[in-house]
Amino acid sequence: MSQEKIIPVKMLVFSALFAACIAIGSYIAIPFGPIPFVLSNFFIFLASLLLGSKWGLLSVSIYLLCGIIGLPVFSQGGAGIAHLLGPTGGYLFGYLFAVWTGGFIAERGKYSILRSGIAVIVAALLIYVVGVPWLKIQTGMTWDKALLAGMIPFLIPDGIKIIAAILIQKAIRPVWNLYMSDRKNAGN
Repeated sequence: MSQEKIIPVKMLVFSALFAACIAIGSYIAIPFGPIPFVLSNFFIFLASLLLGSKWGLLSVSIYLLCGIIGLPVFSQGGAGIAHLLGPTGGYLFGYLFAVWTGGFIAERGKYSILRSGIAVIVAALLIYVVGVPWLKIQTGMTWDKALLAGMIPFLIPDGIKIIAAILIQKAIRPVWNLYMSDRKNAGN
């Protein structure tokens, strides 16, 4: 098998793995008003850093499609299109913009912690940019209440997730790069 075909197969596998991680992260949830604290956005951040824009977007798309067809992958075991149209739907759709944009930033230029930090901070902000207005519209909250329910309490936990994603990416980056590099003698 040529190297051109090996990398996409690897990336497909990693995209599916990250989709599963995002789903598992949604089960690690603490109910908190209309929007629970979840670990899934940590995996969104990590996917953007490791998979990049294209494969990260595929990963989130797989996750969302699994939920749409009825698999209980959303927070607290939610599933179906109704869940996407509820108060948390904007955050779920925001994952698409977040992983693509974060991945786009992360894959530009030479690796640096600063670039990784900017990538995941922008990704986190995009989740809020889509999620908070959606929450406001779906619940009829005022802007102040939507920000207090859907963003403010999540800033510190998301900051911790951002730092963790950057540190994990930094730690596994050498092994990741070696595994993803061109191994001409692989399989010979």
